Amino acid sequence: MVVIRKLDLALYALSAVFAAFTAFASTLTPHRVWGQIALFGYALAVLLILLVPRWWLLLGTWLAVALVPLVVEAVQRAGGRTDRAQEEVLVVERAGERLWHTGSPYLTRGEIAALPADERLLGYTPYQPGMAVFGLPRSLAGVHWWTDARVWFAVATIGALSWAYVVLRDSWPVLRPAQAATVFPVCALTLATGGDDIPVLALSLLAFAFAARARFLAAGVAIGVAAALKLFAWPVALVLLLLALRSGRRMWQRYLVPALGIPLVVLLPAVVVAPDAVIENVIRFPGGRGLVVSPAQSPLPGHLVATGVPGGRLIAVALLLLAGLAIAVWLVRRPLRDVADAALVSAVGLTAAIMLTPTTRFGYLLYPVAYAALWRAFRSPSRPVFRSPSPAAGRKQGG
Repeated sequence: MVVIRKLDLALYALSAVFAAFTAFASTLTPHRVWGQIALFGYALAVLLILLVPRWWLLLGTWLAVALVPLVVEAVQRAGGRTDRAQEEVLVVERAGERLWHTGSPYLTRGEIAALPADERLLGYTPYQPGMAVFGLPRSLAGVHWWTDARVWFAVATIGALSWAYVVLRDSWPVLRPAQAATVFPVCALTLATGGDDIPVLALSLLAFAFAARARFLAAGVAIGVAAALKLFAWPVALVLLLLALRSGRRMWQRYLVPALGIPLVVLLPAVVVAPDAVIENVIRFPGGRGLVVSPAQSPLPGHLVATGVPGGRLIAVALLLLAGLAIAVWLVRRPLRDVADAALVSAVGLTAAIMLTPTTRFGYLLYPVAYAALWRAFRSPSRPVFRSPSPAAGRKQGG
């Protein structure tokens, strides 16, 4: 228990340092506002580390470092401040407006080209169509703090994480993964200022929780909804499919139908309305072939190679493919045995992808951090570990 408390103290103390640095050194105004508020939340958590039960401390800290800054920035933005949200919030809200009026969240290349040069970046929607749903409240009800897309990102996140907790609470030590998905500074900052990655992460964690209970139909629904929001859910969907395959025919069939069907059904209307717009937004722009350059330009290895070496983009893609091949060999030589293995492969695979993709951001590392914490929780020697049921057992399960 002493060691656990020391780890908690280190987490909250280092998070306070991160928040302080962000408050005074960040070049992004929404980030500075977050740091100024979150610093007090993390500092209070440090002071209360021995006085408050760990779960209550987690919930209180998340309220202070993520939800309070989110509401403050949303209220100020609704009041007229234009510097209280990252660009992705505007992108999602505009996508929601287009979805409501045209049936597609995307603009075509020609429509983006017709925009003023300084607005073309916001004309792109590099997400799956489901993400536009979070922009519908502002389109339908107008400008209020509660119609801010971040508020609905938070609602979806709270719902998914609460459900995952209910599913796992009796068998696994889930507080550390919960910390990684909520009060870990990158996650808290992302939710308060931008937010679009957090519901995707939360739904992915919910899918792992269902898989840990051998409820593969529910896992397929959770990861299918996540995949309808953003492509970052697709690697997890593939890994969980491999786990379901080892659990018997009925298991993987129950899993695959919603995991693949939900994102395809969500994508279909946009493809019918304007297939070229889907290609422009979802493929060309993230691949660096849009009318403007993606702002995802963090100086990670893939980006540095792509921009600093002759033929660097091809080299970066080749390195990415080699990393994928190495993971495939790993899976062949050591097939997935349980959810711990699935979480580990997801963490390693996404880390490799984030590091080697030419267009990338440091913030995307929130995904592998949370999956690594989940792996650590699932492999705890003091707790029962889910093992994939045999095909015979799979025929008896209800999914």
